[in-house]
Amino acid sequence: MTQEIPRTEHSAPTRQFTVLLSPTRRAARLARLLTTAHLGDWGLPTESAAHIVAELAANAMLHGRVPGRDFRLSLAVHDDRLLRIAVTDTLGERLPLLSPPAAYAESGRGLLIVEALADRWGVEVGPVPRKTVWAELDLTP
Repeated sequence: MTQEIPRTEHSAPTRQFTVLLSPTRRAARLARLLTTAHLGDWGLPTESAAHIVAELAANAMLHGRVPGRDFRLSLAVHDDRLLRIAVTDTLGERLPLLSPPAAYAESGRGLLIVEALADRWGVEVGPVPRKTVWAELDLTP
């Protein structure tokens, strides 16, 4: 008797891009621009992905910053059906928290935007001292 085990891992990416960026506002903007450029070259929609990258990179710059350590942006397309966006920083003990901001707060809506645009998102901790915040977009309806 054989037992099927459900597989939760994604297949090997057919296209991928990874870059290390300094935790600055300029680099957060560059992350968004690089995402738009690479996805455009790959013939994929860019708008939602660019917004997600902008929010995750801004969070890495504001909340995951450790002086002298970069954050990593990764884009991976799996079977032309799934885009996985991942931003890794080196402040693993400070996990993102999804909560509504105060009514007149000028910030605090980034993860709400990610949740609204992404089909799935989450956080992976480790290896120490890192954490990765990821979001996935289904490329097929």
